[in-house]
Amino acid sequence: MKPFTTPFITSLALALLLPAMTLRASEAPGADRYVFRNVTIGGGGFVTGLFFNPSEKGLVYARTDVGGAYRRDSRSAQWVPLLDWAGQSDWNLYGVESLASDPVDPRRVYIASGTYTNPGVSNGEILRSTDYGATWIRTPMPFKFGANENGRNNGERLAVDPNDDRVLLLGTRSAGLWRSADFGATWARVASFPTYDEAMPMQRTNGGYVPQVVGINIVFFDGRSGTPGAPTRTIYAAVSTPNASIFRSTDAGATWAPLAGQPLGLRPNRAALSSSGILYVTYGLEAGPNSMTDGAVWRLDTTSGKWSNVTPEKPGPGSAFGYGSVAVDAAHPETVMVGTWSHYSPFDQVYRSTDGGSTWVSLLDRAQWDHSSAPYTKPMNHHWLADLKIDPFNSDHALFTTGFGIWSTHNLQGADSGARTLWAFEDQGIEETVPTVLLSPPAGVHLLSGAADVDGFRHEDFSVSPAAGRFGTPAYKNTAHMAFAWKHPEVLVRSGNTYHNDLVTGAYSLDQGVTWKAFQSEPPGTVGKYWRGEGAIAVSCDGRTVVWAPTGVAPHLTQDWGASWFPCVGGSVNLAVVADTVNPSRFYAYDTEAGTLLVSIDGARSFKARAGGLALIKGRWGPAPGIVAPVPGREGEFWVISKGFLIHSTDSGASISELKGVDASLIGFGKPAPGGTGPALFIVGHVSGVEGLFRSDDEGSHWVRISDSAHGYGDIRCISGDPRVYGRVYFGTGGRGIIYGDRAK
Repeated sequence: MKPFTTPFITSLALALLLPAMTLRASEAPGADRYVFRNVTIGGGGFVTGLFFNPSEKGLVYARTDVGGAYRRDSRSAQWVPLLDWAGQSDWNLYGVESLASDPVDPRRVYIASGTYTNPGVSNGEILRSTDYGATWIRTPMPFKFGANENGRNNGERLAVDPNDDRVLLLGTRSAGLWRSADFGATWARVASFPTYDEAMPMQRTNGGYVPQVVGINIVFFDGRSGTPGAPTRTIYAAVSTPNASIFRSTDAGATWAPLAGQPLGLRPNRAALSSSGILYVTYGLEAGPNSMTDGAVWRLDTTSGKWSNVTPEKPGPGSAFGYGSVAVDAAHPETVMVGTWSHYSPFDQVYRSTDGGSTWVSLLDRAQWDHSSAPYTKPMNHHWLADLKIDPFNSDHALFTTGFGIWSTHNLQGADSGARTLWAFEDQGIEETVPTVLLSPPAGVHLLSGAADVDGFRHEDFSVSPAAGRFGTPAYKNTAHMAFAWKHPEVLVRSGNTYHNDLVTGAYSLDQGVTWKAFQSEPPGTVGKYWRGEGAIAVSCDGRTVVWAPTGVAPHLTQDWGASWFPCVGGSVNLAVVADTVNPSRFYAYDTEAGTLLVSIDGARSFKARAGGLALIKGRWGPAPGIVAPVPGREGEFWVISKGFLIHSTDSGASISELKGVDASLIGFGKPAPGGTGPALFIVGHVSGVEGLFRSDDEGSHWVRISDSAHGYGDIRCISGDPRVYGRVYFGTGGRGIIYGDRAK
């Protein structure tokens, strides 16, 4: 470690710098073997598709928008994650655009991976496996996928020829139709596929509505038109457009033509072909997953060419929605099921027909629900019903997906005699929450979490979903920040946004999150502001002073739970504020725009700059512009992450030192090693050029890598050690939930 003497430091900072303690430069990291497990919540994110293999009983896959792919293990009744090997630099792979399981050789499975089409994101890849996803071979593609963009609920775009499984077809968002003839090893564009008028849909973003390409969103083979060993003759491909959208080839893809008489004005979302040659297509005014105001279900007799409108419920002004999912029973070709899309009141609906769509029965309005595996789901609406599948080996078994997981029934045919279907939340093993903050206090429960979309949890038993469900009233859509008082860890504060209007709000708890109360008011200038996931909240170590800096508002303090707020003198609108863990008068802050470190020694009444120019340092990576992390049990000591630099101060910022050889994006603290004096450090980043998750037991002199080639977990968003269990680390991912790791015995 050397004194931090970058020329970008301000003259004020230089005047305050004192000689820093000297530590040996970081060496190449060693390794420490860890066992990693999920902290069980159950689901929590958008499952965008399901895929039953038609030739192997019990083989089913699930894909998600940001949380990777899973295979169902029928023996253990657990979903097995397939992409945990992808590390931080491969975070883009966790978005699964499409998935296909080989109907000829069920050991083969393919994934089209890529989360965003943004210019700054890497191109997509085709992942191919010959052992059910245990290992993968990667094929980079010359275009991007958008698994977390508009139309991610559509599909499937990727298909394996059921007669010649060397052949695969892939529909893309902006690069047309592609074909492989060697099990996905190499690909070429299908030049014969016609140009089409896409009429791009509008995608809602924080900046309003923008057009977003969906492209070719459905591809499948009609296996009846070929013989084993020869390419299938009849192939269908659909484009997300309200114009002529469904195309067919009858010569194995050599030529294509739009289907005659097809409906216009709506976009196809999904399709299913029965064994008798009836094609069912669900349509919506938009591609989803955002709201839509119209939709329909059509069937095509592929022999006669006749189209029929078989929509179960017509969307109208009083109940605007579309249709998204469709499934046909493999054993009973006249039995078909469809799901609505964005039918929020009272919820999305599943309709079932046993006569090819002539008559329909609704299932979910009379259904029974089993929430026991994940109690937090009880108050949640069954929304974003993206996919629906009937088990090809069991007509009583069906699954449908939602914005927070998968529901399953095993008494589907009972609906034919008027019985109520029982649906159970069947996400055992699927963990797709996106944690925003993790806290491990020195007493009470070992872990508290805040999360996007599902608020937050007290974790009393890591092996089961919290029995109490999410944090109680007030309930948040997202918990952005949370903190506890180090000397009174029963005192918690949190900030986030409300469910119905996304407004900034805050709350406190005096029993470590068992119950919560809303602040009596928000800091001036906060009322009516929309949440953007930024800003910070902190509480002094004695639990008496709360400092809150919502997005775009200068920090304010309260000592009466929000009955009154007072401005913190010297604080800008960009401060990330934290409290010292020993002295209740000390607070630290980082100006995320100016790159200035500030300190308060008067209980946050005023802040003064100690060092500046930190965020201006170039040449380092890091998703966050700056993080301040106070060291547990040590007054005046903290670490700062600024553009990847790892910086240390032991004297409230009077002097700061850079740790050489280390880039970091996150830092957390755990119990000291046996015989050690300082807390264990955990970081996410690079040590001597090696990427991973690391621990140091000697304040950064030496590091051990605790992640490995099988446990990368992609985008890690937050991290904490456990102050009571040496070596234990908790971290929150960008779609694989909360992971905790312990040193192997």
